[in-house]
Amino acid sequence: MNEDIPKTTFRGLPLTDEQESEIRHYIHTKERSGEPWDTPELQAMLADMLNPPEVDDDFEAREDGMAAERATAENEESFETDR
Repeated sequence: MNEDIPKTTFRGLPLTDEQESEIRHYIHTKERSGEPWDTPELQAMLADMLNPPEVDDDFEAREDGMAAERATAENEESFETDR
């Protein structure tokens, strides 16, 4: 990413327009309620925006596995209630 970062972004960070809007909304909401806006919550939001969690390529396999486990549990429950 060799593009110049616009100086108008929040603290000069490389945020998307949507992220910038979310940050500005958070600050505006805090200011309107008279609360401090430079909080650990804001720092966590920025950290997530700048370093998002890794995407799990194996998501579908886990979903399939969880569906199978739910089906097994449902079958076991119905078997126990039939007794």
